Amino acid sequence: MVYSVAAQKPSVFSARYRWQVIATMTVHILTLQHGIGVGWLAPSLPFLGSDQTPLNTPITVTETSWVGSLIGLGALTGNIIFGLLLDRLGRKVCMNLLAIPNMTYWILIYVAKDVTYLYAGRFLAGITGGGVYVVLPIFVAEISDNNIRGALSSMAMMYVSIGLMIGYLLSSYLDYYLVPCIAVAVPVAYLVAIFGLSETPQYLLRRGRDEQAKKSYCFYKNLTIAKTDGESAHDDATEREFATFKQQVLSGGVRQDVVWKDFFNLPTIKIFGLNFLMIFCNQLSGSFAFFNYTSNIFNELHTQIEANTCTIIVGAAQVVGLLFAVALVDRVGRRWLLLTSMAGMGLGELAIGLLKHLASAEFLAANNWLSLLLMCFVGFIAALGIIPLIFVVVVELLPAKIRSLGTSICMATLSAFMFVSLKIYPLLIFGPGLPVTMYMSAGVCGIGFVILGLCLPETKGKQLTH
Repeated sequence: MVYSVAAQKPSVFSARYRWQVIATMTVHILTLQHGIGVGWLAPSLPFLGSDQTPLNTPITVTETSWVGSLIGLGALTGNIIFGLLLDRLGRKVCMNLLAIPNMTYWILIYVAKDVTYLYAGRFLAGITGGGVYVVLPIFVAEISDNNIRGALSSMAMMYVSIGLMIGYLLSSYLDYYLVPCIAVAVPVAYLVAIFGLSETPQYLLRRGRDEQAKKSYCFYKNLTIAKTDGESAHDDATEREFATFKQQVLSGGVRQDVVWKDFFNLPTIKIFGLNFLMIFCNQLSGSFAFFNYTSNIFNELHTQIEANTCTIIVGAAQVVGLLFAVALVDRVGRRWLLLTSMAGMGLGELAIGLLKHLASAEFLAANNWLSLLLMCFVGFIAALGIIPLIFVVVVELLPAKIRSLGTSICMATLSAFMFVSLKIYPLLIFGPGLPVTMYMSAGVCGIGFVILGLCLPETKGKQLTH
């Protein structure tokens, strides 16, 4: 059987896509682990601030805010470090290095004597998270066929969300010292699992290692490598396919040095403008901070159902939304899912703001289902586009020559906005109030919907060799 990209149907069950799917699911073990580390915090904070704390003294409110937000500064650091290393050391080496800060994080949690251990651990966890958001989207995009690239790239946030729920459940129901003992084994399993994966063919071609690039290409496309003592028709088709791929990659100038002109030209400036707008909307719409403070929002809405239970339900709705995104992104396209998600999230947040603004405490208490329904809707619709697709579209929009460095710049910007949003959202919720916070977030969604609706191109099926 001769594999042809044009003949492939967009099904992840095709034999051609087998190793692409396996490799994607394998590398996202670390994404899952990052989610576990993030989800561990919320249920642990009351314990760390109590008299039963394992630390020398209970942590204060100010220390709590730093423990929560230092992961953002760590992510910014990870974005920069791994963005600089990605084209120097390669995707595979960087993927191995990503596990080290995360393992150190869990060791520090176990041995923590005071809050400085937690500061250091959260910062290191952020380095892994920041690196994950730079290295893995590029790795997955480079090994994937166009037909399933959107689905595979969208899996990242699904793994994060599942990890968040696992971390939340582990720290809620298991002993403080048991959780790090379990969690530290995950990055070890990750390192073992990725041992057999090949470097991406694009990186190998960039470094002039053409024969290794061909083996890598055939590995991820599940093709037969041509024999030297005689070629079959299938072998000949494989040779032609790789030759076309190689020509497309090299025509993008990937072996040339990156210069300032590659960044400061009108098409590239427009691409960065669109990427920065998507990042602004991703964070200031509340898509991340909103779900970090879900319990606080339910308390503000006077929900009689236990706040932590509501948080788990909203998390489940988010996972369902992410599953829909993975299923639809290569059928419907990135643009329409993003715009639908942005419009829906804006309307949902506006409804929550109006509910808090206009309804009495008695009405809210008597109608628990309404606030839970609205929060689940926002969780689902945000997960349909705003949350996962930014990691797809940012990579697809950037030119091949500057894709690694450009992705690093974009993810560093995302981390900076993440730090800001984590800092200002609790101040807004407990200061001006929940309605003002929701109106602001809905306004950001509205601005993003209009501008991206006018300017954002569809990247579904785009060749990543240019």
